[in-house]
Amino acid sequence: MIKSQFKWNVKNVDQPSEQALQFSEALGIDPIICQILLNRGYGTEQEMQDFLNPSPEQLHDPFLMNDMQRGVDRIETAIENGEKITVYGDYDTDGVTSTSIMFEALQTLGAQVDYFIPNRFKDGYGPNVAAFKTIVENGTTLIVTVDNGVSGHDAIAAANELNCDVVVTDHHELPETLPDAYAIIHPRYPGHEYPFGGLSGAGVAFKVATALLQEIPQEALDLVSIGTVADLVPLVGENRVLVYYGLQAITQTERPGLSALMKEAGINLETFNEQGIGFGIAPRLNALGRLNDATPAVELLTTFDDERASELAKDVESQNKERQALVKQISAEAEKQAENADNQQRQTLVISGENWHEGVLGIVASKIVEKTGKPTVVLNEDPTTGHAKGSGRSVDGFDLFVAFDSHRDLMVNFGGHEMAVGMTTTIANLDQVKAAFEQAAIDQKLSEQEQSQVKVAATLDLNTVKPDFYDLIKSLAPFGTDNPEPLFRFDPDSISSVTEMGADKSHLKFKLVQNGASLDAIAFGKGSLGGAVKNGPTETEIIGSLDVNVWRGRSNLQVMVRDILVKGIQIVDTRTSQLAESMFQQEGIYVFFHKKIQEQLAPFLKNGAVGMSIDEVTQTEIPEDPTILLVDCPDDLGDLKRLFAAVTPSMVITYFYKKRQISDLGMPDREQYAKLFKFVKTHQNVDIAHQSGELAKYLQIDQNSLIFMIQVFFEVGFLTVSDGIMNPVRNPQATNLKDAPSYQLREQQILTEKQLLQSDTTSLKSWLQAQIV
Repeated sequence: MIKSQFKWNVKNVDQPSEQALQFSEALGIDPIICQILLNRGYGTEQEMQDFLNPSPEQLHDPFLMNDMQRGVDRIETAIENGEKITVYGDYDTDGVTSTSIMFEALQTLGAQVDYFIPNRFKDGYGPNVAAFKTIVENGTTLIVTVDNGVSGHDAIAAANELNCDVVVTDHHELPETLPDAYAIIHPRYPGHEYPFGGLSGAGVAFKVATALLQEIPQEALDLVSIGTVADLVPLVGENRVLVYYGLQAITQTERPGLSALMKEAGINLETFNEQGIGFGIAPRLNALGRLNDATPAVELLTTFDDERASELAKDVESQNKERQALVKQISAEAEKQAENADNQQRQTLVISGENWHEGVLGIVASKIVEKTGKPTVVLNEDPTTGHAKGSGRSVDGFDLFVAFDSHRDLMVNFGGHEMAVGMTTTIANLDQVKAAFEQAAIDQKLSEQEQSQVKVAATLDLNTVKPDFYDLIKSLAPFGTDNPEPLFRFDPDSISSVTEMGADKSHLKFKLVQNGASLDAIAFGKGSLGGAVKNGPTETEIIGSLDVNVWRGRSNLQVMVRDILVKGIQIVDTRTSQLAESMFQQEGIYVFFHKKIQEQLAPFLKNGAVGMSIDEVTQTEIPEDPTILLVDCPDDLGDLKRLFAAVTPSMVITYFYKKRQISDLGMPDREQYAKLFKFVKTHQNVDIAHQSGELAKYLQIDQNSLIFMIQVFFEVGFLTVSDGIMNPVRNPQATNLKDAPSYQLREQQILTEKQLLQSDTTSLKSWLQAQIV
């Protein structure tokens, strides 16, 4: 059994309600789309129409935003007076696109304008006192912040003392006390809330540009859509409009830098959508700020020099590859720590290492959370400073900020929110940080949290998955936060062509088959489930979104898998006549049916592998849903029945090792028994301990069979053996040889071998499944 990562809440939109049918008839929209929109809170005809038909008319007057008029007036005064203006941005994608939008708008108006992107490692996030002072010393009398500023009290106060005004444009959460800025342009300013509060930093900059230019700056639609998608703000309302038109602008962009960047990334503009931003453009722009300095990103987005654009794009691609390599390397080291014995017992993880690049630790933490399901903090230890600095990521239902907020005495720096934090502690405090984190899991009852729920639109039959249905679903795009791409459940008859993909086999590709129809499926990051899917082809269900794969000019629908459920007990057939040390590295319970083999192999058990005899298993309380590995072949099928009466595994892996099968020898026939009986009756003091080989040749009986026959005769009283010397029993009682324990054991062994070693995989799995209660 492979449990699903999420609890699937199937909404059955393919069975629309009466209200959905009424909207469908009134609007001429497919009832499935109406049901999806109803489920997402669109309850009127106008709301549905507006959602499905984004238009510039849906954008609000920018002057409805707090301090917009005051901020614009100050900027216009600066332009008229020839004052130097500096746009102060941020080092992530939202920050560099915000900076580019504001910088270009001011250039268009003839401003004397420059921009400054703080360095993550030198300046940190947001207004920096030293940076502000340097900017003012270089002649700036007006600073316009973008995508930051509402928490910049000290830096803004320093600017004010130097007679430099600061206009803040930001979208982040507002602190209780606001800085003394000349203007604070913010969509959620208390008491002056803008009609749409979900704008990104780029969205706010776009609104300021609209106010300054007195028209929608269509040339900035590409930039605002990139910042909006990258910052994971809600893709509804104004954001939906901006991204809808921005995606079109990107495919027709005249920006040399953006074109060069997409070329380096291998982005196909024919199929470009919001995922092209989220997985193609944004990570590359983010790479600069994560590793070094993000300032070149603004130049890349704003230059009109083709040669310079190409040069910058190549540098961005190079740094992105470096970022990917760092993430891969650190993730591998972090995963090993996450899997050690101590961390296996923890509900939370604090993982640290030396020389880990701090700019990518948030990504690494996310990967560990995805792999383990545990809230995780990943830190870089710097022995020269004694500090450990990094990032944390959480799971649904666990407040990461609260977990550490009351332990600031252990921190050098700390900040963040429920799902993500950044922190610096000391190496000396790491054990206390780990203890506090684990205690927070107990206090917040993390172990009692229900499985995260994911909404699934409907269960689909593969025969319904046609291009027109895909086009129908795509009418809800662009997808993102608060407007997720609909997920569908698939319960195929079988799964075939299961293949692990990628250099490290971390991804999975397979084919769903149902009622004569088939559909390809891609599962990124789920390569480890390949064995379970292969071994449960009729027991596997998935949820995922629909996508189009374009290859050599041909378009085919496919499913992008979000979650996998494999029902029942998974049985992996790896029967073997040879054992290797590498076969004993997997975490699980290795069950032995013969003590001698258990003693021989005990040194090989590592990495959470536990060896137990069949008797130990049946007499010990075993953890729920273990992986059971059957090492050697039992003599009696009843041993397996005893095992599965005591334990219900999630997975069974069969080695059933046996050096030589008894079946190869078979049972001796009557003629062979008669031959031995005649010899025993007429010979005394036979040294079978040393002469069994010669006797076997004399009687023309296989030596192993001869030893077995002598044991049977001994057990029924036909002969005696003392110190290796065999003698006949005079006038033995008539006895059926089948009553001898050795005879019965061999019969059981032959029957067991036939069932466990000589059957095909399907028959073996079927028999084992029947034994598991």
